[in-house]
Amino acid sequence: MSNEKPGNSNIVWHNATVTRSRREQQNGHKSVILWFTGLSGAGKSSLAHAVEEQLHQLGSRTCVLDGDNVRHGLSGDLGFSDNDRKENIRRIGEVAKLFLEAGVIALTAFISPFRTERAMVRKLVPHGEFIEIYCCADIAICEQRDVKGLYRRARAGEIKNFTGISSPYEEPVNPEINVDTGTQSIEECVDEVISLLHARGILVRA
Repeated sequence: MSNEKPGNSNIVWHNATVTRSRREQQNGHKSVILWFTGLSGAGKSSLAHAVEEQLHQLGSRTCVLDGDNVRHGLSGDLGFSDNDRKENIRRIGEVAKLFLEAGVIALTAFISPFRTERAMVRKLVPHGEFIEIYCCADIAICEQRDVKGLYRRARAGEIKNFTGISSPYEEPVNPEINVDTGTQSIEECVDEVISLLHARGILVRA
């Protein structure tokens, strides 16, 4: 049975012979989307890359999709309006889904401020394959870490639609894991994430 894209009978989904399950078996772990969300300066990117380093040392196949890096290419044509942010997250969700099918652990580090957009990505994949990781840090701590001076510029009105200042951040209601990146060490936060992956059977190779 072919899977045709609605509205265009010329586009048909091609089913590969090398399946996701075969890729996972070769990799020695299950694939999953680890979605790091939180305010600017909360430590999303730092934690995502630290988790990736630990996973790499365990022999896992991984890829980090970082907010700033994606803005240089895939979403280089987007601004920071609510609609552009929604489109940015939609694109990232679709890319992360492709990594999922490739048997890779996809780690995404994006502010992704709106619950509806995060829920949209969650619905793209089967239940349990989207793990929302809330990097919780008080805005005062985030401002102290602001090496780029973004909060200062936002408070001065130089940056419009800045999350936490002139644009809202909607905290996750029931994230799979809530890590206190404001007060805990990066090592403690990494341990929490890795422990969750073991508990869920995603990491199956010793």
